[in-house]
Amino acid sequence: MEENTASCEITNMVMVQNPGTGEVIVQERTKSWPGIAFPGGHAEPGEAIYDSAVREIREETGLEIRNLQYCGMMYWYNNATDD
Repeated sequence: MEENTASCEITNMVMVQNPGTGEVIVQERTKSWPGIAFPGGHAEPGEAIYDSAVREIREETGLEIRNLQYCGMMYWYNNATDD
């Protein structure tokens, strides 16, 4: 029997919107892939996805957010690395 060595990591991406104006916070990415994205990042081992989203927004924007609304999940598999 072949052992599964694939790894799994949880990341988040959070849309922060000003309810008065409808404006959203975006960041220009330059590392892994270039372009505009919502702020976010990786969950630490054992960290809940909600808690990681709150922490990442605080680290990247300085904002303290709460009452997040879940809007979806995406799963993908990297054939080249088995991740």
